[in-house]
Amino acid sequence: MTVTSLVDTDLFKQLLRRHAAAVVVITAPGQPPAGFTATSFTSVSLDPPLVSFCLAHTASAWPAVADAEVVAVHVLTQEQEHIARTFSTRGIDRFAAHGAWSPGPGGVPLLDGVLARIVCRVVRRVEAGDHSIVLASPEAGEHHADLSATPLVYHDGHYTNLHRAA
Repeated sequence: MTVTSLVDTDLFKQLLRRHAAAVVVITAPGQPPAGFTATSFTSVSLDPPLVSFCLAHTASAWPAVADAEVVAVHVLTQEQEHIARTFSTRGIDRFAAHGAWSPGPGGVPLLDGVLARIVCRVVRRVEAGDHSIVLASPEAGEHHADLSATPLVYHDGHYTNLHRAA
């Protein structure tokens, strides 16, 4: 293992590529609605229930997320890489390209057929460098009926999946 005293941008990116993370699509209401692919989603607290995700201030979805009272987090299945790619593509109408969604509470777009979906009320935004950390309180949720379905994972710059042990 190589240890460096200064972590520059390139080294930081290399280090983060070693971290595996579940892939989610986060949606927010607006005119037009916004949605983006993220790997920064995490649970924060059980009491009270809180989750978080991060988004760059330069992201096309940031204006909608900055104003949103409600967001939805969609955990993708290993078969939904195409959805992750759609919601990470710049310069397109992501919802028209995806198609399989409906409006939910507060107008938040809800994607169909995901591994899990959590509708959350935004409770706080914390500026952190060129991003904001969004803290949100889950208000509703549902998960895929097939308990053997596995999540889409991002690792080392590639989408992958988990292999269950026999």
